[in-house]
Amino acid sequence: MSFSKYAFSVVPMSREQARMCSSWTYVPPYDRIYGWLPWDQMEALGVEFGDPDIRSQQYISVLDAEGSLSGFAQLFPMINVVRLGIGMRPDLCGNGMGKSFVQTIVREARIRYPDLPVDLEVQDWNERAIRTYLKSGFEITDTYEKQTPEGLGRFHCMVYEGD
Repeated sequence: MSFSKYAFSVVPMSREQARMCSSWTYVPPYDRIYGWLPWDQMEALGVEFGDPDIRSQQYISVLDAEGSLSGFAQLFPMINVVRLGIGMRPDLCGNGMGKSFVQTIVREARIRYPDLPVDLEVQDWNERAIRTYLKSGFEITDTYEKQTPEGLGRFHCMVYEGD
C-alpha cells in the first residue's frame, strides 16, 4: 500500500462514536446510502452499531491524526471473505482523503482476518466511491441487481487486489 499525506488510525467503535455516526447527514444522492434511524431507536432495537455486541465485533471508528472521528467501517466476516461497509464523515467526503481512509480500513481487515480476501459492495451510480476504491486497490469482479429500500439496485462487488 502506498502512503498518503492523510494519516488515519482505527479504534474499536465506542457508544458515543456510534451515536455521532448515526447523526451524520449526507447530501443527495448519498443520503440514500446512510439513512440511519435516530440513535435512540437504533439502540433500543439493537440495529447495526446500536447493538453493543455487533458494534464490538464488527465496527471500528476511523480517527484522523488529531484523534477526531473521521468515519467508521464494518468488518463483516462471511463465508470465505470479509466484507467492508465504509462511511466517511460527510464534511470530509470529496476532499481527496478517500484512498488513505480506505487503505487504513483494509489494513485493519487484513490484520483481523489475514486468511480472508476483502471485498465490498457499491451501487453502480456511486462513481465517487468507485473511483476511490479503484485507487485504493479494489477491482470490480461482479455486477448484479438486488433489492434496496428504493427498489431494485445495481451493485458492483469489488475485491481488494492491492499489495
